[in-house]
Amino acid sequence: MSTKSHVSATGDTRCSIGRALEIVGDRWNLLILREALNGETRFSEFKARLQVASDVLTQRLTALVEGGVLEKRPYREAGARSRMAYHLTASGRDLVVVFGALQQWGDHHCPHPDGPLVRRGSRTSGGALRVAFVDDGGTETPLEDVDLVAPAGADATRPVG
Repeated sequence: MSTKSHVSATGDTRCSIGRALEIVGDRWNLLILREALNGETRFSEFKARLQVASDVLTQRLTALVEGGVLEKRPYREAGARSRMAYHLTASGRDLVVVFGALQQWGDHHCPHPDGPLVRRGSRTSGGALRVAFVDDGGTETPLEDVDLVAPAGADATRPVG
């Protein structure tokens, strides 16, 4: 993980949401990560799939590597020069929960007329999955019962995140 101190737009380094958005909050970063979660690793693959300018893609890949969600690994095709591939780190793979939640929200609140492009499913059982809040005992908590609570001693006037 990068040792860089991430400061949210409000200047608060304690805001988890702000720090996370500093790494993944850019639209291109999210789209690159979506492709990486789908198995893409090469610059040419990202460029072709996303139709993004090379300079923009280079900047965003660099930011994702610096943020610790992608790592560069060399590869070489026969007869070609060595190039770098971009692989998800453990923290990058953990973003599957975030993408699942975004997809679930989009399917519900702004659905496509033809239905979802992909579904969330278990590799083991094949059953459909949804993202939810689950307590330490494994019980799902309904969204209307979820509260983002500041820890004891925190400034209650500050946003939680």
